[in-house]
Amino acid sequence: MDVLFNSIDVRDLLSSPDIDDVNSPLSAPDLRLLIDSLQLRSVDIKSKVRQYILSHHSEFSTLFSQCSNVVSKSENLSSQVSDLIQLISDHPIEAQTKAVIDEILVKNREEKEKRELLGLLDVILELSDRLRFVKEEIKVGRVEHSAEALRELKAVLVTGNDEEKLPLVYGLLKDEWTECFEEMQEVLLQCMDNAVWFEQENNTVHLKYQLSIRGVDGIELHTILKAIDAVGILDYGLAKVADLMIKHVIMPVVSFRSTIVVEWINQESGNGVKANLKILPSADPNVVSIDGGSMYSVLIDVVKFITKSLCFENSTWMLCFGKLTWPRMSDLIVSNFLSKKVPDDASKLADFQKIVKCTSNFEASLKELMFIASSDGKDERLSKFADNVEVHFSSRQKVEILAKARNQLLQSDFRLSELFLQDGTRRNSKVKDDDNAESSSDLVVDLLFTSERCVVSEAASQLMKLVHGILKDVCLSSSRVGLGFYHSARDSLLLYEAIIPVKFERQLDSINHSAVLIHNDCHYLSQEILGLAFEIIMESLKLFIDTPHTLLYQALFCASNASLSRVLVLLSYEPERRPLLLFFIGGRIYRSDFPASMKELVVFADLAPRFQMLAEEVLQRQIKLVIYNLKQAIDGANGFQNTHQMKQYESAKLSIDQVIFILEKVYIIWHRLLLPSAYKRSMSMVLEEVFSRIANDILLLDDIAAEETLQLQRLIHLLFENLSSLLDSVLAINQTGKLQESPVQTLDDLIPSLQKLHKLADLLDMPLKSITAAWETDELINHGFKQSEVEDFIRAIFADSPLRKECLRRIESRYYQAFSYS
Repeated sequence: MDVLFNSIDVRDLLSSPDIDDVNSPLSAPDLRLLIDSLQLRSVDIKSKVRQYILSHHSEFSTLFSQCSNVVSKSENLSSQVSDLIQLISDHPIEAQTKAVIDEILVKNREEKEKRELLGLLDVILELSDRLRFVKEEIKVGRVEHSAEALRELKAVLVTGNDEEKLPLVYGLLKDEWTECFEEMQEVLLQCMDNAVWFEQENNTVHLKYQLSIRGVDGIELHTILKAIDAVGILDYGLAKVADLMIKHVIMPVVSFRSTIVVEWINQESGNGVKANLKILPSADPNVVSIDGGSMYSVLIDVVKFITKSLCFENSTWMLCFGKLTWPRMSDLIVSNFLSKKVPDDASKLADFQKIVKCTSNFEASLKELMFIASSDGKDERLSKFADNVEVHFSSRQKVEILAKARNQLLQSDFRLSELFLQDGTRRNSKVKDDDNAESSSDLVVDLLFTSERCVVSEAASQLMKLVHGILKDVCLSSSRVGLGFYHSARDSLLLYEAIIPVKFERQLDSINHSAVLIHNDCHYLSQEILGLAFEIIMESLKLFIDTPHTLLYQALFCASNASLSRVLVLLSYEPERRPLLLFFIGGRIYRSDFPASMKELVVFADLAPRFQMLAEEVLQRQIKLVIYNLKQAIDGANGFQNTHQMKQYESAKLSIDQVIFILEKVYIIWHRLLLPSAYKRSMSMVLEEVFSRIANDILLLDDIAAEETLQLQRLIHLLFENLSSLLDSVLAINQTGKLQESPVQTLDDLIPSLQKLHKLADLLDMPLKSITAAWETDELINHGFKQSEVEDFIRAIFADSPLRKECLRRIESRYYQAFSYS
């Protein structure tokens, strides 16, 4: 049989040599050969199979016989199973068995339910009997037993029961328990009202130990309290007593309306034993303990009275009474005593430590008396307040400082005394030694980082004095308080930025000295803020007044700030400025007195750019207003046209007079108040606008008569004659400056249009050839004239002629020649 399982390889049946090539097709002879070979192999296989079957005939017969027996047995088994099923279906015994079992289960369930109902009925009867017992006990005044019963019934009827799953009778029993509870509560609270009361006439708190309930006498107060505790209304039962003690005892003691003396009296009367707490005014009502010792002593006596007479030294009752009383009691002590004792000066912080110690001892005594919990830190309200007194002190100081700074700024009016409106009170001059000068000398200040002086408002001067005073207090304070002072100083400075520009908004929209003072203030504050890290303690500077220059250079070597180093270099050459130099040196000693943890936190330099920007904004706003008014005045000249006509000339002259008036007004304000450098810069900008506008208007004229040239020249000379003192003031500031980092500037450098207008006045009566020669020698170019302006000017003045054409050609050729050279 192996031949049946061996595979036949068709390639073995072919004789073609390239049979392995899958791409070569088979030829017809090859196919016929393949068919014949397969037929021969098939016949061979059939022959071998037949021989194998014949040789194993007995084995195959046995196998077929066994298969026949298995089939016969399977049919027999199937017949038996069918008979069994038929037998079972004819006799259903299992259905009867199931019915019996179900009946047994029903009977057992009914029996169980009856037993449960009987048990529930027993419980209901027992609960009902106990509720009836409670009612009877309340009637006869045995509140202690009835309270215990109510507490036990509460666990059954009220606590942790799902009302939806309980029978209706439980709801009825619960309602009955509620009625008993309310009746018990009413009786107990009425007993407490009768046990503790306050007699207004004698200022006495009375405690009665033997009470009566519905005609039953001799019930002890201790029993009442136990009953109140049992039913779970201890806090409610003691609430009225706590209110009474707070109102009539604690509050008078804490508020210091009078010095209190506690008289503790135990007495027996016909109505039973009593305890009285009598409050009497002291024989000397003026004696008040500064550290609160007498107040705390009286409060301890009151708590002792409550502990022994009311709570019977029961810790649970005492803690409950303390929880009802202590929050309000501590708030009263804080508001009426501790908050008022918070020091208002850094030097008084040490004195407050006595109060802190007394307060700590007071709370320790309350813990011993079980009035407050010893393990709960939340009850240490007074100690926490006292420990945080530095925060309260800092908060109070900040409020007071900011209020003071705000009031100073709101009350400022920026009025100047006559001292500053007279000649000779310039920033660079010395203040006269008279009463007015002495009172106003604080308003003439030295700027720290320049060699200039300026006039500031009283608001800015007082504000910086306030800030310096605050920083002095920082040196005397702890880190927490010092940090609060530091923030107060910063906020005080920021108040100026918030208040002054808003308050003087109208003044900032007009030309007046108030706006200039605001500019000076902001510039002064920015300089002072930059120097705050190096200022304050002036006492230490006295050691350096006579210091030789050698030590000044040593101080310079030690200076770490670049701008400070520059100031030291500059000031070392000016003996009259040495106090300011020493002021800086002493500042380094001041910084060393700061608390160690604050030295890296105190920063003021970020505020300086804000004030510097505000100063520049105010000044630029004033400059724009001045320029706008000047342009409005010049517009009245109608471009200086037809000035040879009397009406037009008068109009132009009036316009020039208005310009002169505005500039003189600005000069009066700016020259006396602005910093020299700011005055020079601002006035130069304004004059440049005026001169350039007038020159441009004249150069734009397209036809100028001979008489008109004389009138225009007269107007220009009139302008210069009236502005000579103003121009001299600008030049004087430039010449009197001591520290020049660049060559001295002339008026022509500061005001380029000045020489142009001067030259224009000369051109108005200059011959044509002279004008042409001036252009060819670059004189006009050096004075700021353009080719087009010169050509238009010649066409406007001189009539068309061969000479004018020749001159214009020469001017144009000169321009191209200069252009080619460039």
